[in-house]
Amino acid sequence: MIRIFVASVVALLGLAATAQAQDYPNRVIKFMQGFPPGGNVDIIARLVGNEMSKSLGQPIVVEAKPGQAGALAAETVARSPADGYTLVVLPSTHPTQAAIAKNLRYRAVEDFDWVSTFTFYPFLIVVRKDSRFHTLQQLIDEARAKPGILTYGSAGVGSTLHMTVELLGNIAKVKFQHVPYRGEAPSITGLLTGDTDFVAATAGTIGDRIRSGELRGLAVSSRTRWPGLDMVPTVAEAGFPGFEVISWTGLAGPAGMPKPVLERLNAEVRRAVAAPGVKSKLESMGGEARATTSDEMRALVASQLATWTRLAREAHISLD
Repeated sequence: MIRIFVASVVALLGLAATAQAQDYPNRVIKFMQGFPPGGNVDIIARLVGNEMSKSLGQPIVVEAKPGQAGALAAETVARSPADGYTLVVLPSTHPTQAAIAKNLRYRAVEDFDWVSTFTFYPFLIVVRKDSRFHTLQQLIDEARAKPGILTYGSAGVGSTLHMTVELLGNIAKVKFQHVPYRGEAPSITGLLTGDTDFVAATAGTIGDRIRSGELRGLAVSSRTRWPGLDMVPTVAEAGFPGFEVISWTGLAGPAGMPKPVLERLNAEVRRAVAAPGVKSKLESMGGEARATTSDEMRALVASQLATWTRLAREAHISLD
């Protein structure tokens, strides 16, 4: 009798969830993002969200909750109802923070349902136009001869820019001196004023300066040369086969969302990033507009988390 009762309850809950999913969405959807308004993540969230709202038939509002490199927004969404109405736009800093932060109150992969990516983009190792370094190998050779002397700027401790250079140093068996800044733009200013020897920067931020000759790109972190920056060799071409770091921005929700809701959101992301107006704007920011399946995005995050966790352990990188 108890088994019959339990089975009935489970069946009723399943029917209720199905009915709720079929009615989705029937109210405003919130996209949270963990960085100041006006930054790349905020702009991408609004761009894709506005397009998705057209066919979802409900407004999508973007709410900024800055703090801890996006961790505050991620934690808020991880603890929200798994109904598809509170989602989070995450960048690739999500797995880097999880790899080095000691006090995160969520699991970086398991506590989320992964909807899809929006865009992918690489990083560039960049020097001033008057730098003595003309190739990545020259920079590595000097770092090897003078351990810990060459300085590089990044967007801050635990940023993907920071971790990318540390990964390069770990593979090349050299040590650089990290100079963290409060964001990517200040780190580029530090390079231009001569405070650092090189920086890691995103393609969208630094591309025009490289094309104009104001700065020199030594290497790009993608597997192949990046469109619009074909003059810059890959890190692999520069002597480190297999090296690849690709950043991304994408959409996730709390773990346990109804499958039909997750599938609907994935379909809407695919439609949105393929829309000509959205696609062209994402590409103008230096990225490749590309959606993935939910499983593909989960695998991407898990793989990057494993890479950064291993690096954090070997390079003794941590964040309290």
